[in-house]
Amino acid sequence: MSANLQDERLACWFVQWRKPLRSWLMNRGRVPSAEADDLVQDVFVRLLRYSDKVKVEKPVGYLFRIASNVANEWRDRSRVKAIHRSDWLDELIAESDEPLDSAFWRRGQEAVIHEALLSLPERQHEVLRLHIHDDLTVRQISDRTGLSKRTVMKDLVATYWRLRIELKEFADPTAELKTQHRNRRKGPR
Repeated sequence: MSANLQDERLACWFVQWRKPLRSWLMNRGRVPSAEADDLVQDVFVRLLRYSDKVKVEKPVGYLFRIASNVANEWRDRSRVKAIHRSDWLDELIAESDEPLDSAFWRRGQEAVIHEALLSLPERQHEVLRLHIHDDLTVRQISDRTGLSKRTVMKDLVATYWRLRIELKEFADPTAELKTQHRNRRKGPR
């Protein structure tokens, strides 16, 4: 088969299967939409590499198998985090020019956050710790704890909501004054 005919066939496939592949990658392959178009292109670039001498009985299945492999490789690459050399840390640490009152305020902030975390129910505290400290997804937390994904998600939402309420005044020292001022303007009801 001539290269020209092969290119035309591939162009037709691209027009026909680009959107379904993109949708499949985002839904089944759990690929963010920002990456989906690039991965679809990778699928078709791989198709260009293969010889026409190999007969494929189910071309659509073959196309989606390649898409699955591309998505798996992308996921593996995205999981790997670059390890930084320890000597870079020395360059980042500098003498603090922070005034003493800011340092005390920051320590107070840490204590308030610590107290808020300790006030959480045990299960919510554990789910939050796994999510933030161990960098686990909802599915991974569900697998590790035996809770349903829905329960894990509800716990995370409830935890963030509760922490937002408890830490609101601390994050914005004028929040209490704003609330009092707003209430004063409204008057008694």
